[in-house]
Amino acid sequence: MEIIGVIVAGIVIGLLGKLVAPGDKDNIPLWLTVLCGIGGVILGWFVYAAFGGDGSNGVDWVRWIVAIACSAILVMIASVLTGRGGHHRGSGLLHH
Repeated sequence: MEIIGVIVAGIVIGLLGKLVAPGDKDNIPLWLTVLCGIGGVILGWFVYAAFGGDGSNGVDWVRWIVAIACSAILVMIASVLTGRGGHHRGSGLLHH
């Protein structure tokens, strides 16, 4: 059951990470955004624990903020690695 929770959290965190990531991150597909979100959740929890986070009663907002930040970093990395040379789908802008 925890795997399903990580996947669902990964979808949400991936989309939030994509939302807060600076720069052009519209060139990565949804499945890669979800993978970045899952990676952000897992990596964020490790980073949180490494800096002394031990959880709290109720929702641990700091851990989720760290997960979103990790996901945003992964989205930016994925965007650079899968960049399409300035050709943006659906942007409606003409590039000369």
